[in-house]
Amino acid sequence: MSDTDSLSPIEDALAQDGYARLAGAALFDQLGVTSQDWDRFAASWNDLGPDLYMADGGRYRRRRHAAFALQAGHYSRKPHQPHYQSRDYNVLNGDVQRWFDPVTPETVDSPVLQSIFAFAAENFDPASKGDWHVELHQFRIEAKPGENGRPTPEGMHRDGVDHVLVMLVERRNVREGVTRIGAPDGTALGEFTLTQAGDTMLIDDHRILHGVTEIHAVDPARPAWRDALVVTFVAEG
Repeated sequence: MSDTDSLSPIEDALAQDGYARLAGAALFDQLGVTSQDWDRFAASWNDLGPDLYMADGGRYRRRRHAAFALQAGHYSRKPHQPHYQSRDYNVLNGDVQRWFDPVTPETVDSPVLQSIFAFAAENFDPASKGDWHVELHQFRIEAKPGENGRPTPEGMHRDGVDHVLVMLVERRNVREGVTRIGAPDGTALGEFTLTQAGDTMLIDDHRILHGVTEIHAVDPARPAWRDALVVTFVAEG
């Protein structure tokens, strides 16, 4: 999708292309996110637990997880539960109930996340008529000496949901991490890099495969990571 196309209304981009891209600065203006609120929100990525379920043996991923019900435009948090994907969608880590540290109440209640939730509901359930199972994931992918970071170790994939929001929170001392988009038959549809805080992609998971290439430290002597927020929607009933 060209830069001109990316300026189309979100619903038009999703209908035509199956995904939409938004620049972080423009999205922050739309959501009314202040720099102070964003800094506090982004700082919560410094307190993520290790992902101990990586079937490739890697220890490059940290995360927190939470589940919500969205009904009539209102989110309510569900009891903490495992994250589960079928191996049909995640050949590396599928068919396993994966328990992660819960997203903290302070993060959920932050004005930034509440604005993101409202934005996601507006675009994925614009009439506020559906019942949705919503999952929230905080990811930190680290590039360490002797171990590159793999944002999507399962490769190009679908998440097995209806809709996906992916937002970049921070890139620190890393290169690469290119987002690739494809059709369900594997046909490449394009690639781009989320580089600035708040850069966001909305995905119709039925129509689009997505993946992110490995990240590498620019300076191996310094900490290096890619932080991202992922919110998924599955229709219930």
